[in-house]
Amino acid sequence: MTEQIITAQTVSLDVDAGGDPAAVITTLADALAAAGRTTDPADLARAALDREAKSATGLPGGIAIPHARTASVTTASLAMARLSRKVDFGAPDGPADLVFLIAAPEGGASAHMKLLSSLARSLVRPDFVASLRAAENEERVIELVDEAINPAPPAPADPAAAAPAAAAVSTAKSENASAQKDPAPTDPAQTADTKPRIVAITACPTGIAHTYMAADALKYAAERAGVEFAVETQGSSATTAFDPEVIASADAVIFATDVGVKGRNRFSGKPVIASGVKRAINEPDAMIAEAVAAGRNPNAARVTGDGADAESADTATSGVGLAGRTRQALMTGVSYMIPFVAAGGLLIALGFLLAGYEVANTTLDDGGTLSDGAFIALNNSLWDLPSGGLLQYLGAVSFAIGSGVMGLAVPVLAGYISFAIADRPGIAPGFVAGIVSLAVGASFIGALIGGLIAGVVCLWIARTPVPQWARGLMPVVVIPLFGSMIVGGLLYMVLGKPLAWLTEQMNSGLESMSGGSAIALGIVLGLMMCFDLGGPVNKTAYLFATAGIADAATAGTAQYQIMAAVMCAGMVPPLALALATVLRPGLFTEPERENGKAAWLLGASFISEGAIPFAAVDPFRVIPSMMAGGALSGALIMAFGVELRAPHGGIFVFFAMNNWVLFLVALVAGTVLSAVLVIAAKQVHRSRDAVAFDELEAVAA
Repeated sequence: MTEQIITAQTVSLDVDAGGDPAAVITTLADALAAAGRTTDPADLARAALDREAKSATGLPGGIAIPHARTASVTTASLAMARLSRKVDFGAPDGPADLVFLIAAPEGGASAHMKLLSSLARSLVRPDFVASLRAAENEERVIELVDEAINPAPPAPADPAAAAPAAAAVSTAKSENASAQKDPAPTDPAQTADTKPRIVAITACPTGIAHTYMAADALKYAAERAGVEFAVETQGSSATTAFDPEVIASADAVIFATDVGVKGRNRFSGKPVIASGVKRAINEPDAMIAEAVAAGRNPNAARVTGDGADAESADTATSGVGLAGRTRQALMTGVSYMIPFVAAGGLLIALGFLLAGYEVANTTLDDGGTLSDGAFIALNNSLWDLPSGGLLQYLGAVSFAIGSGVMGLAVPVLAGYISFAIADRPGIAPGFVAGIVSLAVGASFIGALIGGLIAGVVCLWIARTPVPQWARGLMPVVVIPLFGSMIVGGLLYMVLGKPLAWLTEQMNSGLESMSGGSAIALGIVLGLMMCFDLGGPVNKTAYLFATAGIADAATAGTAQYQIMAAVMCAGMVPPLALALATVLRPGLFTEPERENGKAAWLLGASFISEGAIPFAAVDPFRVIPSMMAGGALSGALIMAFGVELRAPHGGIFVFFAMNNWVLFLVALVAGTVLSAVLVIAAKQVHRSRDAVAFDELEAVAA
């Protein structure tokens, strides 16, 4: 073998490895550890189980391919089990009796990835799978895998045998075609020039297995249907892009992907069928038939100039409805806005630290609107320091830069909401929506609504039929121009005043909150911050807080208190879990204890995602415990009246708080409560995964 990725030690035939996927994966990880392929079988098993939780790895035909890439794997390896008792890995046609654990090192080389993907591709071949089931011993399995990943080069042609061989191949193909279930009819006179031409892109998040299995499933389906087919696999192995002539001659394109398509705009104007990779593996014949039909249908959904496909194709195939698409667009805008808010807010906070809060005052004699800090930054230099000296000048410069960056937050929010809907042609109209929202006083509420309107308008314009010669102008001239005109006009003439009134009422309501109402808001924000630890609910609460302090014209005491409550609650989960691993280490696995060490710094830095490894394994005990502590911290912050002027930074921005001692009191209270609750919950009934990993560690030791 060129690469010995499977050995007799990592093959188990006709065994009962347990009744669930976790037990099977644990057994296979143990086998790889015994063969010296991983230094930490618990880490490998955990990584594979985490991948399993995101998307089931069961395939049609009784096969499962759990896989993981982790630093504990020393070399790309396979462990295979032929099960005497089938286990359900989520395949559409039932449980699996052939399970391959694909283990790749974190920085796996391209050659290793090619070997692993070759095996995955072979698993869609019925003859290969049948041979594995019939293998009499481990050596035969290794031989079959070796043939799959290192196929022998074709033998030199023998002229004497050429005719009989050709006849045999022709007969075999004929018999194979006859055996296919419901084969697609083909025209005997059909030539390469008249065959339908389909191209496809396949891609999955890890890029090891499903990417290549989807590619081969589509290829075999195309052969059965008599379709000329080409596929570009955008996986871990090196990607060879299509020749432009191949794309130009294609009648339609298939996107079988779970991630974004690289170079999507190459397919502009082509009819498109889109789905996840699982559908391409499970229903390749249906997808090929749909692509052929789309190529003949002038009204079929098409790839636009910059990748914003027709909604009908995306919705029908991916199963994401209008509400889901709207949420995705809003979260995209928030994710692009957060770096601007974080950078701008921290620079402003640094300006306060160096020059004092007076740096934000407007003190110009001529009644101008520049803040004192911006005025100092613009009218002085290192060679001509203001009367306040170097620190005042540096603080003024930091404040001026931060104010400028924060001023971009609202336009960026709207711009990238529009981008998520209409791709690059929607960016300019989205930014226009954000700028106009600031101008009319609608702030971030106007940006949210304006960004959605801009994206929908741009998508509608992109779908408008135009002559071929005008298609090149659409994404760079027509869509930005008319999209900006429409959304800007709507905000100025129709929506601006109502949205500005709504913004004003919300700010007035926040400013008037006190006592029980403020504490209730703190509880709600704390619960939201700890519910999904960086997910949509967490981001919604964070957006509410950062949007309040991003607009200098409306920011006040209430907005700064909300920011403090959100940050304090968001710091609780990683700190609480880090504390719990110290107080009761026996309740956690070794990888969890290692994660607990890192969670101290993550929590102190306000990175809630530090708690995700714990919540992913035991969500029903971890998440409620974290929510309780977050709610307590949020309530105490609002009760104490703690204010925070920085949108990120955790303990490193204490200088931007009006009372950091009370902030610490609220943080410690929430952390201790969550730690006590999660310890109590785990003592009552330890999670199945924790027990499984402890047993694995005991065996490995």
